[in-house]
Amino acid sequence: GESFQAALALALGLADVTGMFAGGISMDTIFIDEGFGSLDPAALESAINALTALSGGENGRTVGVVSHVEALKERIPHKIVVTPSHTGSSLQVI
Repeated sequence: GESFQAALALALGLADVTGMFAGGISMDTIFIDEGFGSLDPAALESAINALTALSGGENGRTVGVVSHVEALKERIPHKIVVTPSHTGSSLQVI
């Protein structure tokens, strides 16, 4: 769990530093691809709370998450669900 939390903190810090050195540009979107399956329940709750805080409020970021972890999927209110099939994938916006 600690390595996931450290990676998230580094990614957010890098986004802020990059924005400062690019003339004050704000990076308002972050995508996270997995890592949640390796977290114990307490660390998963902590990660969900951190991502919720990032996306909340007037100046919140858009947070995109790629995950198969049910506990996480249940807590995300807006989703794009990709369903694969032998003829191609389909999207459903919830």
